[in-house]
Amino acid sequence: MWKEKEMSILSSLGRLAAEISEHRARNRTERAIGALPVELRKDIGWPDATGAKIVPASGVGSWADAK
Repeated sequence: MWKEKEMSILSSLGRLAAEISEHRARNRTERAIGALPVELRKDIGWPDATGAKIVPASGVGSWADAK
């Protein structure tokens, strides 16, 4: 039982760390593209045609709700 809980906690922490890393990478990319001149952003279609901000499917900490 002890090992089972330890593995559950470690896997949860691992998922959280992966989500944080993904979130940081996405933000870094958005900042880099946002720093480009407007003409280049239009050429690559950033942001998309609707102008909506890209929202991740799940936020950091979604691991707590997933079972």
